[in-house]
Amino acid sequence: MIKLTDLLAPNNYKFHLDVKNNSYTHYWLKGGRGSTKSSAISIEFVLGIMRDSQEGNLTNGVVIRRVKDTLRGSVYEQIQWAIYALGVERDWDIPDSKLQMTYKPTGQVIIFKGADKPKKLKSTKVAKGYIKYIWYEECDEFESMDKLRNINQSLMRGGPTFQVFYSFNPPQSQRNWANMEVQDERADKVVYHSDYLSVPKEWLGEQFIIEAEHLKKVNITKYEHDYLGAVTGTGGEVFTNVNVRTIDDEEIKLFDKIKNGLDFGYAADPLAYVLMHYDKTRKRLYIFGEIYKVKLGNSKAVELIKKLNVQNKLITADSAEPRTINEFKNLGLNIMGAKKGPDSIDHGIKFLSEEIEEIIIDPIRCPNVKREFIGYEIEEDKEGNLKGEYPDKDNHTIDAVRYGLESEMINKKAKIGSKSRLGLR
Repeated sequence: MIKLTDLLAPNNYKFHLDVKNNSYTHYWLKGGRGSTKSSAISIEFVLGIMRDSQEGNLTNGVVIRRVKDTLRGSVYEQIQWAIYALGVERDWDIPDSKLQMTYKPTGQVIIFKGADKPKKLKSTKVAKGYIKYIWYEECDEFESMDKLRNINQSLMRGGPTFQVFYSFNPPQSQRNWANMEVQDERADKVVYHSDYLSVPKEWLGEQFIIEAEHLKKVNITKYEHDYLGAVTGTGGEVFTNVNVRTIDDEEIKLFDKIKNGLDFGYAADPLAYVLMHYDKTRKRLYIFGEIYKVKLGNSKAVELIKKLNVQNKLITADSAEPRTINEFKNLGLNIMGAKKGPDSIDHGIKFLSEEIEEIIIDPIRCPNVKREFIGYEIEEDKEGNLKGEYPDKDNHTIDAVRYGLESEMINKKAKIGSKSRLGLR
């Protein structure tokens, strides 16, 4: 009799128990080469459909890759491997002619689809029961989480429970949508990270280990990315001093150096207001409040800001909108325009990234601040070299933080200038 421990590496035991117990709806499996995450998902896919049939539930599965042409040589063969590994190949019809497998005793199916033809994918139907299992292999190849969300909305219908699997090797860049997505918390979502180090060596083969160990010696960064599944970065990350963690109410009660920054929205751009505490002595910035909305009227914006800025502390805003600043003043906000000046953007970003030792961001209170700061990278040119300027996009909360800390930057600059005049530098 086949034991699951003969098919699942130790790094996938918890994943198996969570799936068996229906603990979550969304299962994210990320990791490096040889971590056996795809093998684990294929085992759960086949087991789940067969287990459901014994309980009288006719569930089905859909396996999706971004491009249809990649299906047969990857996930189709992976599911076929799982069926044979479980020793149940007599119960399954595995045709060579079409991308569908059928569980013979009940007619339940596993369908394989490419996302390059969205209409056909969204119109997927099953003859019996409903689609419970969905698997996005190499999900980082998809354009965005919105693409997957739209597919889920079409497929997740007509049943009491669903299990959606997302597998990928994390791209180098933290700004990649998949790397950002696994950091967002939901009660019905779980993230697992695995690598080859907890997989039995005989499963991987001697040559796999030799190649991994060689790369570890000659290029440790590439080894960590390729084999350990680490987000090593592209070298263009600007804010390497970010710490994402919960900032609780007890901490906030002690904050006494409150800073407020505001970047006005234009057309499709959001209004971004950020509430902060700056610990100058320890060079720590705590970001614990945000408003981030598109097409927000001035009166509504002021109403929302007052709920966060309850003591009506001074807000430093983008001075490019003096008329809006005056209107906000008339609506009761304590607000002034930023002084800016030449090179204020470069100076401000360097202050945030180099002078501040730690930028602490609460991910629940400030999801957009977290997203922008973590994802802010210097872009590459056509030859793959980093450009010399900071990008002017996806930086609305970053601008708001710059404005809110402008007085600190000016004081810092004035002190440096004073020391220089005195010959102290």
